[in-house]
Amino acid sequence: MDVQIHWTYITPKKQEAFLVSDWVDAKKALALADDFEKTGRTKTVEFVDRNGTVWSKKELQKLLEEIAGEPHEIVVYFDGGFDHETSQGGAGAVVYYKQNDHRYRLRANRRLGEIKSNNEAEYAAFWFVMQLLEELGVHHLPVTFRGDSHVVLKQLSGDWPCFEDDFNIWLDRIEAKMRELHIEPAYEPISRKQNKEADSLARQALEGRIITSRTELTEKG
Repeated sequence: MDVQIHWTYITPKKQEAFLVSDWVDAKKALALADDFEKTGRTKTVEFVDRNGTVWSKKELQKLLEEIAGEPHEIVVYFDGGFDHETSQGGAGAVVYYKQNDHRYRLRANRRLGEIKSNNEAEYAAFWFVMQLLEELGVHHLPVTFRGDSHVVLKQLSGDWPCFEDDFNIWLDRIEAKMRELHIEPAYEPISRKQNKEADSLARQALEGRIITSRTELTEKG
């Protein structure tokens, strides 16, 4: 979790200056704030995350304690599949994360029901990912999202506009959940070859093979 430090510094001549730091890791930010306060010239200190939420020192310390045992260092792969004959969709997701000093891989898929296109399946697959993250208890953390649907990722990042109402409904739903969970997203488009595992899960969902499994990874894994 990255934050900016906002603090008021008092000069030797009792003048006040409001200062803002670069983005830094929350643990490092707390350590820096301690150093500021030791000078005796710090009047107020607050922390602001990438969602604009303002935290006091005690609130940020409490938050970090709460999320210490929850999933973090999260990387998600997603893919959507579509059967033109049946108009059925499938979603596949792979979530890599760390929890209590152990690393895990969650593999899951879902039959989407009737949808209109392969593009819609990609949006629905991303929404499926958001539901998985909520079930895992992910909040107030950075998450890296990887997929071969460059359109979905570029639209979520704001690089590309979306002109289709149906797709905007999906985007609005996804972005609302992102804000609700206070997730700091990083979007990384990848090739289809790099997304084989999520693609396979989406195809298995279309075949009616529903999978949910969690594996603890070794150092090699």
